[in-house]
Amino acid sequence: MDLIMGMNSGSSFDGIDVILAETEIAEDGFPRAPKFVRGNSYEWPETVARIVRDAFVNNVDMVGLNRLNYLCGAVFAEKAAQFMKENSINSGDVKVLGLDGQTIYQEQPNHTAINKMTEEEKSDWVNRWLSGKYPCGAQMGDTSVIANLINIDTVTHFRSADHTFGGAAAPLMPYLDFVLFRNEPGCTMTLNIGGIANLHVANRDRGKMFGFDTGPGNIISNYMCQELFGIEYDKGGAIAASGKVSEELFGHFMRHPFWSRPVPRSGWSQDYSIEYIKSVIGKYRDLPKEDFLATACAFTGAAIARSLSENVPEDIIRNVQKLYVSGGGVRNLQIMKEIQASIPGNIKVTTSAEIGIPPEYKEAVKFATLAYSTINRIPGNIPAAGHASQYAILGKIALAPRNFEN
Repeated sequence: MDLIMGMNSGSSFDGIDVILAETEIAEDGFPRAPKFVRGNSYEWPETVARIVRDAFVNNVDMVGLNRLNYLCGAVFAEKAAQFMKENSINSGDVKVLGLDGQTIYQEQPNHTAINKMTEEEKSDWVNRWLSGKYPCGAQMGDTSVIANLINIDTVTHFRSADHTFGGAAAPLMPYLDFVLFRNEPGCTMTLNIGGIANLHVANRDRGKMFGFDTGPGNIISNYMCQELFGIEYDKGGAIAASGKVSEELFGHFMRHPFWSRPVPRSGWSQDYSIEYIKSVIGKYRDLPKEDFLATACAFTGAAIARSLSENVPEDIIRNVQKLYVSGGGVRNLQIMKEIQASIPGNIKVTTSAEIGIPPEYKEAVKFATLAYSTINRIPGNIPAAGHASQYAILGKIALAPRNFEN
């Protein structure tokens, strides 16, 4: 078995997760379901975190962005090294490290426009992006900086390969779900709740899989906590549980421009930015503070249910028995309660802990598995889920100094 490491810093930007897992290539040519070994989470250095937050709102110039790319690489390397030291892990024993970097910008493809393009139009590679039809994104964290500092072959920036073929490259979780559940009969449904939530349907036939953003995860609740209560998040969803859902505010959320995008939709933290949240609080300033959080959680549940019904055929929904939830949002019990209340009653909400992966670390396990697939030349995208025109080997590889050491 090979040891693999993964890291994740998501759209909620609430820390850096690092994991160690083990896997190997199975007889069918894909990785075996990774076995989680251990994990830990670390804070961003505030000096760097301030720059990242400025980048989220386009307040960093080109010089600053270039330096930020190296800065983030150094931070990721530092946290990986700390994790290895704390757990007595030798870099030479780790086959590969995978992480996407810190996303600061993400566009979705214009699927409708791409589907109307002729092969001749698609062969004009430059115009794919000049026209704005093909997606793009930016992740901070230089691959070579990381690989050379920690002396582990490193794979990062998994999205651009899928973007090249018109795919959304968001979410990326469907590949891990395929690896985990490909030997299960029928379909398996999973949900990841970070800042933005995304839902996936796994199947042993990759052509029958689904993956899509559902809208906000815990981002609205977190921003409201910061603005209204001066705290980072609603621990356990306790504040939300003490409030009441405002139908007027709920309706406002359900009219958000996110819903006007064609299915499958891609969401981004800027859809529910701090400026947006401030405007919502100002518009409904007479509401009790607890009601804002109660309504935010109800909206998250309703958005998941609506996106499920708009993206997944009814016969699949009827035959699914469990929804395996992961991500930081699992800790918000009010969000979990609202999800269970909103989705069809035949589906029981549980967590990825039931399959041996702690919910808070599944994203990092995903990137470790993607990186392992990349170095083994295995495509890591799921065209049926992300709507790329073909399979692609994802990621940018940087080889560690150990490759030339005697």
